[in-house]
Amino acid sequence: MRRIYLDNAATTPVDPEVLTSVLSAMKDCYGNASSLHTQGTRAKEKLEQARITLASLMRCSPEEIFFTSGGTESNNWAIKGFAFANQNKGNHIIVSSIEHECILNTCRWLAKLGFQITFLPVDHAGRVNPRTLSKLIMNETILVSVMHVNNEIGTIQPLYEIGQITRERGVAFHSDACQSFGKLPVDPDKNCLDMISVNAHKIYGPKGVGALYIRKGTKTEPLFHGGGQEKGYRATTENVPGIIGFVKAAEICQEDMERERIRIIQLREKFIYHLSEHFENVYFNGDLENSLPGIINFALGGQEGEAIRLLFLLDEAGIAVSTGSACSNNHGEQSGSHVLRAIGRNPVEARGAIRVSPGRFTSSDDIDAFFEVLNLSIQKLNPIFSF
Repeated sequence: MRRIYLDNAATTPVDPEVLTSVLSAMKDCYGNASSLHTQGTRAKEKLEQARITLASLMRCSPEEIFFTSGGTESNNWAIKGFAFANQNKGNHIIVSSIEHECILNTCRWLAKLGFQITFLPVDHAGRVNPRTLSKLIMNETILVSVMHVNNEIGTIQPLYEIGQITRERGVAFHSDACQSFGKLPVDPDKNCLDMISVNAHKIYGPKGVGALYIRKGTKTEPLFHGGGQEKGYRATTENVPGIIGFVKAAEICQEDMERERIRIIQLREKFIYHLSEHFENVYFNGDLENSLPGIINFALGGQEGEAIRLLFLLDEAGIAVSTGSACSNNHGEQSGSHVLRAIGRNPVEARGAIRVSPGRFTSSDDIDAFFEVLNLSIQKLNPIFSF
């Protein structure tokens, strides 16, 4: 059976060029980058070269790049590290209501320690209103965190407008750019960003590696205590092969960004056209005009209750899609997507969406095959309301 992978928003396959770079580094750069012998200094040189390259891609200084184990660690560090280091200035943090679970749960944990958390609402398309944010900032506000692109519905947030407000009000600004990095430009100076989280496994790199950009002069506390790696802020032996693979993946994305964006838009238009033409009850979640083209979130009205069954029917036929964020599937008690609830969907609708996310290795023929299987699978479903 030929398998078609349409869940690139959850994770991506490793690009062959990236795999080659990782395997080469595992073979030749196995030394500990903190060791003083030849193998150690060779690993250290590769590590710092990777830092320089990533900094150039992110338009910042190498001294502002800190390598981590991925987006969850970067987000935890950004929120907790900044909160603990700056609590003498205030204890109020604002985050959007559709952030990734790792940010929402971090903030809920900080609330138990006495921090004030405000969850910034979004409109029906999943977009925050900068004017609303401005009204929520008070004297005790120290940090605002708004993701660049939502991982479930693809909505792009107005980082520039938010950054102008936070800079004017003297509030730090963090963005989770894990879903956008490598697909959209990330510019900390233009958007007045003080911290940016990125990772590798969403850009055809290895899992378990990422980075946090921290603007020079931003006060933070480390999550890990131990050795002096990452300038004393992130203690653990560096994953040099993973970092090399991460940066290689980022380079490929940068080189192909515009061409790939146009290609994915064409796949997206084909996908939306077919759904709209063949299914009268289809509706889309998010902003079709202002979103990452590689994320399409849709549902079939009246059949939302069959979304999980539809996912399994597609999988049995070799098609991989999702019903939302992969990380949210770890919460068995969750009653639907918090993102879809935030944009106004009811509990049934929030459980009934399908997310399709084509990627680098998706072809137009793959989309055709998806619809062949979808048409057959839907015939096996029952409406949620039957009499």
